Amino acid sequence: MDIDKRTKELAARLAYIRDIFGPRENASVALLKTRLEEFLAQAGSFGMRELARQVARLEELFALLEGKLDNELSPMDRVRIVRHPQRICLKDILENVYDNYTEIGGQDEYSIDPGMLIARATIARRMGKKIVHQPVMVIGQEKGHGQEFRNGGSIKPWGNANALYYMRVAEIENIPIHAYVFTPGAYPVEDYPGAAQQIAKNLYAMGGLAVPIVAVFSEGGSGGAEAIALADRRLMLSHGYYSVISPEGAAAIEGGLKAKASPELIERCAERLRITAGDNLKLGFIDRIVQEPPLGARPEHYEFFRQLRQEVIRATDEAVNAAEGWAPLRALALRLRRPGDQQDIFVRWSLSPGARKTLVRKRYAKYRAMSAGAYRDNRSAGTRLATALARLLWETHSLLRHDLLAKYQRRLSRLVEELEAEVRALRLGLGGPLARLLGLDRGARRMTVPPEALKRLTSLSCPEEGACRVEEKWVYVSPKSREDRAVTCPNAAVHGCQDLWVPDLYNEFAGVCPTCGHHFPMEFQWYLYNVFDFAGAYEFNAEIEAANPLDYEGFDLKLEEAKRSCGLGSSCITFETRIEGLKTVVGVLASPFRGGTVGAAEGEKLIRAIERARIKRAPFIMYSHGTAGIRIQEGTCGVIQMPRVTLAVRRYIDAGGLYLVLYDTNSYAGPVASFLGCSPYQFAVRSSNIGFAGPGVIRETTGIEVPPRYHKSFSALSRGHIQGIWDRRDIKKNLHQALLTMGGGNLYYR
Repeated sequence: MDIDKRTKELAARLAYIRDIFGPRENASVALLKTRLEEFLAQAGSFGMRELARQVARLEELFALLEGKLDNELSPMDRVRIVRHPQRICLKDILENVYDNYTEIGGQDEYSIDPGMLIARATIARRMGKKIVHQPVMVIGQEKGHGQEFRNGGSIKPWGNANALYYMRVAEIENIPIHAYVFTPGAYPVEDYPGAAQQIAKNLYAMGGLAVPIVAVFSEGGSGGAEAIALADRRLMLSHGYYSVISPEGAAAIEGGLKAKASPELIERCAERLRITAGDNLKLGFIDRIVQEPPLGARPEHYEFFRQLRQEVIRATDEAVNAAEGWAPLRALALRLRRPGDQQDIFVRWSLSPGARKTLVRKRYAKYRAMSAGAYRDNRSAGTRLATALARLLWETHSLLRHDLLAKYQRRLSRLVEELEAEVRALRLGLGGPLARLLGLDRGARRMTVPPEALKRLTSLSCPEEGACRVEEKWVYVSPKSREDRAVTCPNAAVHGCQDLWVPDLYNEFAGVCPTCGHHFPMEFQWYLYNVFDFAGAYEFNAEIEAANPLDYEGFDLKLEEAKRSCGLGSSCITFETRIEGLKTVVGVLASPFRGGTVGAAEGEKLIRAIERARIKRAPFIMYSHGTAGIRIQEGTCGVIQMPRVTLAVRRYIDAGGLYLVLYDTNSYAGPVASFLGCSPYQFAVRSSNIGFAGPGVIRETTGIEVPPRYHKSFSALSRGHIQGIWDRRDIKKNLHQALLTMGGGNLYYR
């Protein structure tokens, strides 16, 4: 019966509203509950006409109060909306937004990762009387409606790897990518290829994909969202959230609690993090908001799907037009067109070769401009002008020396080499027999290699452990060496290590047990002065300091304390130095400053350092003394540094630069899952731990206790995350060796 169906729908709507607003009291929710209960109690006494009239009145009341409640939503209410089982999911979007689609890369629980859905879809466009079917690649997290096997949209490394594979297929086929973000965060597992490493690979690859990418955010949690969201146009559903961390995770960190955080603290953190669509639009991290029905879009809201279709078409058209640049009238019409009319303007989505290069260039410029006001720049106007002038001069110098003159020098050198090879071949091929025939070689002397030189050329570099290590005095000596006491090596029971006198351990031994090689922690200054020769280095951009862009309560005091305690303005130090005479640009993440966390200031300093290395044709070395991830108090101003810095790295490597990463102590989360993890050359100090999330976070989010050595450098080496493990005492020698032997087409010192 129609009345029964409508009554059940009202009951379901009330249950949904109560789920969203939780246990807290709300007059509108209480009124709806009372009116529905009164109607159900009296329904048996109404006739059919009166019953229909009462149901209609109830429906009007529900519609009215739902609109009122929608205006009262808190940020945490919106989090509950996107997590609700009735929330629209990616399959709903495929069914209602696209005209046809085929799932690829697996299906439902038989996918390599059921949380990642990939489909080849089409959208029908009208061009006059002709219908054109535009193909797209749709990629996104699929939460389903309470389907447990999808893991709540929390994607494992192989799910993101599968997404990357089909992104590259889309690039080959020259079709756009539509990415839908429905994830609370990536699943923190380090099994091959590793959560952090795979997200870094995705970001690096997406930075150079030469097809339009449109991302739509519903639930964007941390680095898991960034794995598919580095896009030319970024839309966000009005009831969605996009954040550096979940409100519950922020509350756990802020409260320093081992027990579950209180609902009040979680609510406060959700407000402080500025996670809503309006916040992210104001901060400049999304391009447009897609308006949802009151209290969020659900599968029965067909008008919303029509609107979403128009918005993704419009966003794709804008990305294509910006790249092509030859359709100004259509671009103007798209800007002036009212919502609902965009489909009348046809834009073909396959790009020309020139447009594909323009698209990638504009993508870099888009992210480069983000979070510009989220850090403190203490440089004077004169310093800024001098820096800009110096940059211009260096760019001119590089253009003349490396792009123009060097090109002809290389051609001339190649020609000379070819001629020398021909002459040598002529002498060996004809000159030898001719000389023997004429008897001219009897007095010739054979070139011989001295025995000691031959021994050096044919023997191993280090025939015995430690035989090649040259005794040296360290420039910087740890303050720990002043302690007059002995310590026991943690491996003494296994390797029989003798007790170590602290003045020797932290001075002559460089914090390394001489018996087993165990590495005790050392200050970042030890590496600055003993490895990177910081005393003779030129530090730049030290005036750029961490700030509080979200006005996060109490964070200004914490920043000032961090700056005062370790003498740094941010966790990042950037400088030019020489390693055994070779000029390099270095970036350091120092763990004493807020755990080495990365925010807008650190991201900006790293981007400028990478650009400096590109302009000066120098290798770029990134040393992570330790990083706890992205600074949560900066919200999306922090998490956006993942794609921002990765794009700068991609541009530098594409220009022929050598980018080398060295991990130490504990390196986790966003930096490892982006600009650190995307390097083709990654190494670790023997004592380091590397991963996407620490053991405590994994335990809290998944309930799994990881093995004790789960994040050790040897585990990272075995799964291919890093390419080697270095002894602290050999770092400088190994860095010099790497600079002489590893990639980078613009390194002219070779």
